Amino acid sequence: MSLDAARAVVELITGGWRAQAVYTAVKLGIPDHIAAGRTTDADLAAASGSKEDGVHRLMRLLVAIDVFEGNGRDGYRNTPVSEALLDVPGSQRAMCLLYGEEFYAAWGHAHQAISTVSSGFEAAYGTPLYAYLGEHRDASDRFQRAMKAGNLFFDHVPTVYDFAGKHVVDIGGGNGALLAAILAATPNARGTVLDREHVVDAAKANLAATVGLDRVTVVGGSMFDGVPEGGDVYLLCRVLAGHSDDDIVGLFESIRAAMGESGRLLLLDRLVTDDGESTMLPALWDLHLLMTTGGRHRSREHLTTLLHRAGLEVERSAELPVETTALIVAPRA
Repeated sequence: MSLDAARAVVELITGGWRAQAVYTAVKLGIPDHIAAGRTTDADLAAASGSKEDGVHRLMRLLVAIDVFEGNGRDGYRNTPVSEALLDVPGSQRAMCLLYGEEFYAAWGHAHQAISTVSSGFEAAYGTPLYAYLGEHRDASDRFQRAMKAGNLFFDHVPTVYDFAGKHVVDIGGGNGALLAAILAATPNARGTVLDREHVVDAAKANLAATVGLDRVTVVGGSMFDGVPEGGDVYLLCRVLAGHSDDDIVGLFESIRAAMGESGRLLLLDRLVTDDGESTMLPALWDLHLLMTTGGRHRSREHLTTLLHRAGLEVERSAELPVETTALIVAPRA
């Protein structure tokens, strides 16, 4: 056996341990305690209500993998990685907590999920993800904040499409962060957000604090029950993965009817490829979707087929940060 291969196996199979160590540090508030000047093992143990020996052993690992610097006697320091986990707006903290709790439990059922092509989350919790979020406000809040933290490409969307003077309808728009980014960059545009009832209040609050409610309308409901009519541009940002091909075609048909001949649909998503050259993150996120919703990422070819069934076609495409592709979609001639 190759020693390099054996080491690579160890690195792979212990990845979950490292993830849980980072999650535990965030759960204990260690990045924030260090930022507040509580930097030794004893300080961190007292501040987090933990045993000093446990904190020391946790921090020994996290220093080794460059999450923190220093030592427990002279004091630890935050690195850019742990600074990204501080309890401040725009950090990765909520994502870390969500992935370390509910989503980690879902991955514990990976064998069942992959063998049966079904949701690991549902196996772990006995209910689908979105139903669970509708019943657990804290988890829903963490989910919305995690999605916001993962949407690092939002500010770049106005660079790939001209929204000037347009009515922009964001379907499944969550807390309205994407629409807010577009409207902030395009002062003469206006918008509508459609999402489930339990996130409407968060969308109103976020949009009121960013661009103001005079330019937006927030609508509660399911996108599969119909979409607002009269928009110039419709957005679908990472909302298709948990749904069947037939449901997606039905949604595309609703958008096609609502937007008219001059309208456009922007699909913003991670696309997978099956040519043996798929990059790691899209493939990893695709498998993660199976764990959480039973869903999947699709290839450009797959989405093109579904769009054609609904009387739509890809007009052009553009690449965005963090492995995101924008497909600009028009009515088929």
